[in-house]
Amino acid sequence: MFQNNYLVIIPGIILAFVLYTLSQGFNNIIGIELLGYDKSPISTAMIAILLGMFFGNIFKVRDGFQKGLDFTREYILKFGIICLGIQLKPFEFLNFGKIAIPLIIICIISVLIVIKLLIKKLKIPTRMAYLISIGSTVCGTTAIMATAPVIKANKNEVSYAIANITLFGILSMLIYPYFANFYFDSEPLLVGLFLGTSIHETSQVAAAGLIYEQQFNSPETLNIATVTKLIRNTFLIIMIPLFAFLYNRGKTKEKNYSVLNIFPYFVLGFVGMIILRNVGDQLFISATNDNWNETIDTIKFFSKIFLTMAMAAIGLSTNLKDIKSMGYKPFIVGFIAMLTVGIVCIITIETYLNLII
Repeated sequence: MFQNNYLVIIPGIILAFVLYTLSQGFNNIIGIELLGYDKSPISTAMIAILLGMFFGNIFKVRDGFQKGLDFTREYILKFGIICLGIQLKPFEFLNFGKIAIPLIIICIISVLIVIKLLIKKLKIPTRMAYLISIGSTVCGTTAIMATAPVIKANKNEVSYAIANITLFGILSMLIYPYFANFYFDSEPLLVGLFLGTSIHETSQVAAAGLIYEQQFNSPETLNIATVTKLIRNTFLIIMIPLFAFLYNRGKTKEKNYSVLNIFPYFVLGFVGMIILRNVGDQLFISATNDNWNETIDTIKFFSKIFLTMAMAAIGLSTNLKDIKSMGYKPFIVGFIAMLTVGIVCIITIETYLNLII
């Protein structure tokens, strides 16, 4: 019985992996060959979901692939999120975190308040609002994918939220480097904090930092933006259980209901991977450090594969007609969320941060 169940999921997993491979190839062609970057600034996951949606809406996905695609969306996605923790080194961030963390917290709280008000005003689905808000405030697509199974969002809501975040993330990636240079008078620390806090995706932050470095000759800005974004990513540890609790609160009449019932336990794996990274960094400082770095790179590589496969599976299972039926209102929420993060970030930098820098 177990062997039969195992074999049933293989075709769907292979299909998701094939789309990952195609996405990576397109990404290299566009980002490296055409745009001339050493490393493509475009998110492979974004290309994967677009390819998946393209093929999934032109061709009907056979039933023989569906169980494997479901497995990829649910379990391989979680494996990818767990592996993401290996790239975070919070012990190194403590000194810089004194500046960046208050800024990040203020931005997160502000966006959550604004979106909470918009839910009532525009009457959009609560799950959609949660996905857009965590995507805007924490780490874009990764945050959406990590939160979706916790609040039981369906595949169309996930696809819509990702399309939302991708659109406004790309706009901010292209506009903010030039705006920040003008507004913050070319101050690397302030520009880096702004880029790292106000742009959704890690890849988009890296691209914006790279644009800034190349246009204004400031490698320091790229480093600050990247570190700020990685600190921001660690807030997944807090935000996913919080959203799980807020969404499920009051949805059950059981007296023994508690946050433990809906706690996303894969977050513990994410935390464990962070701990492993920091313990490993302390233990392998000697000549074996090269082997440890290779291990880290390998886990990062598999994280990228797992997440991109999950995105392809989501795209293949997404019906564009269903997304169209959701209307334009969630995009209004996404646009306002982008503006809110940017404006609050500027105000916070101009007030609190200028007092301590």
